[in-house]
Amino acid sequence: MGMSAWKRAGVCVAAVTVVAGASGCQAGDGGAEPKVMSRGEATEVLRTAFEKTAEAKSAKVRMTMSVPAGAQGMGDMMGIAGDGTMEMTGVQGWDPAVMDLTIKGPDLGETDPDAPSETRMIMLDNVMYADMGAEQAAGMDGKRWMKLDFRAIAEEAGSEELQKQVTGSLESMNQDPAQQLALLLESPNLKHVGPQKVDGVQAQHYKGTLTFEEIIKSDGSFDFLSEEEREELVASAEKSGVKGYDTEVWVNEDDYPVRMVLGVESDEGTVEITTHYSDYGARAEVEAPPAEDTVDLFEMLQGLEEGLADAGADV
Repeated sequence: MGMSAWKRAGVCVAAVTVVAGASGCQAGDGGAEPKVMSRGEATEVLRTAFEKTAEAKSAKVRMTMSVPAGAQGMGDMMGIAGDGTMEMTGVQGWDPAVMDLTIKGPDLGETDPDAPSETRMIMLDNVMYADMGAEQAAGMDGKRWMKLDFRAIAEEAGSEELQKQVTGSLESMNQDPAQQLALLLESPNLKHVGPQKVDGVQAQHYKGTLTFEEIIKSDGSFDFLSEEEREELVASAEKSGVKGYDTEVWVNEDDYPVRMVLGVESDEGTVEITTHYSDYGARAEVEAPPAEDTVDLFEMLQGLEEGLADAGADV
C-alpha cells in the first residue's frame, strides 16, 4: 500500500474526529425591530432543542471546515492544509453513534495524482472504515476499504495511557448536535441574536463563547482524564495559542438546530466549522463494508511486526 493511502486515511480520520462540532446567513425579514430574548428565555429554548435533538438520534449532515492562511498549526491538528477547506456530507446518528460521510478536500490527492477527489468514511460500533479508492485497491489484493479499530490496537498494545487516549478520541468522534447544544448552554455569555433565515427556513440565532478550560470541564468526552492530565491539556492549549470556542446555532420553528458554527480561536487565526442539519429522525442506515472488501489495519500491523521479528531471528 502506497504512502498516499496512509495519508488519505489519516486525513479522513482527522476530519471525522471534528464532526463533533457544529457561513454566512441571510438577514431577517426586515420590518419592526425583532424582540431579543433574555438569557433565561434563550436557555429554555435551547434546552427544549437539546431534548428534541437527543430524541431524534440522527440527521443528515453537510459540513465545511476551513483553515485560514497562516493557521498551519491548527490545520495540522485537523488534517487540513493552511488556507484549505474540507467538506463532508452524509448522515450522522447518535445513540448508537454511527456515521456515513463523503469527504472532499485538497489534501486527499496531494501526494497522488491518481487519488480520487473524494472519499467515503464509515463509523459503526466504534470502528472506522476508510474507502482508499480503486487505484489503491490494486495494492491491497483488490480490497479498497481499510478498517481502523483503534480500541483493539490500544488494547493489544497493553498501554493504559493509550487506551485512555483512544477512549477519549472515540467519545469526541461520537459527539452529536445535542451535545453541542449542551455545551452552548454552559456558556456564561449565551445570548439570543435574533430571527434569521437559514436554508430557506425561519430560525432563531443564538451564540456563546467558552474558553478551552470551560470546554474541558463541561465536555463529558474528557472525563477519562485525571485532574493533572486536564491541567496539562489546558496548559498545552494555552501554549499553542488556542484561546477559546465561539459557538453559534440557528434553531428552526420545530425546535431543531438547522445550522451550527464553531469557531476555534488561536494566535494563528480562527478555524471555522459550519454544519447544516436536516431530516432529523430519519433512520441512519449505516452498514460496514463487506469483510471480503476490507483490509484490517490492526492485522496488517501485526503481520508486519511478525515479519520483522522473523527476519531478525534469521540474521
